This record gives sequence, structure tokens and C-alpha cells, in this order.
Amino acid sequence: MKIRVVSSQEEIFTLNSNERVVHLAFRPSNKDIFGLVETCPKIDVIQLPKSYMATFSKSIQMFLEMQRIQLIEGDVWGHRKDINEYFTIPSSVIDKIKEMKTEGKSAEDIEARISRESKLNPGMVAYIMTKEALA
Repeated sequence: MKIRVVSSQEEIFTLNSNERVVHLAFRPSNKDIFGLVETCPKIDVIQLPKSYMATFSKSIQMFLEMQRIQLIEGDVWGHRKDINEYFTIPSSVIDKIKEMKTEGKSAEDIEARISRESKLNPGMVAYIMTKEALA
């Protein structure tokens, strides 16, 4: 699974329209979010660093809820945008999630363990669990 890392406002309008998961590495304005949703109509998740979540507009949060787009707090640890524009979640993490689900572990246990081991936010782990259930 890949997360598209966007580091500037200008980059939003160059995105592929099929992007599903986007990490915004800058503080987005309301206009930026509208532009992102317009540019990527299939978007499922927008991830923001914790420091940006505190100042994120309540009206935009409501807009995203109405569009059924998840807003997740989190970071892409160790990612270098100059090397690759995507942060790839290792297949070993996805395999571990599937294995734990097969063992009958609760969603909370899976989220806690995977987020601790992989430095992924529990919200992103929850998203992966729902997406991988469909795959």
C-alpha cells in the first residue's frame, strides 16, 4: 500500500486523480482541501501531522465527513520526498495485520501492536484493516 506524500500547495493540482491515500506535509488551508478533493475524487484518507490537526478547521472536518473521507493524524517516519513521492507501507506489516486477524485478535490489539512496531498511527492501521478485508 502506498501513501502519496504532498509537500506543497502547488503539488496538489499535479496529483493523479486515482490517489486514495494522501499525506499532507504542509499546513493546508480550506482551499487546499477543496482542491485536493476536486483533483482526487476517489480519495479515501487524508493524513496530517499531529501539529497540524490542532488548527484544522472544524468546517473542513465536517466537509470531509460528508464526503466520507477519513482524516487521520500521523506521520510518514523516515520518508525522503526527494527520493520517492510515495511512502510505501511494507507488505510485511500488511501480512502481520492479516495474520493477527486470522488468529482472532481484536482490532484494538492489532492497532496497538502494529502501530508500536511499525510507527504507523492506529488510525492508519484501522484503515489498512478495513481495506485489506476487502482485498
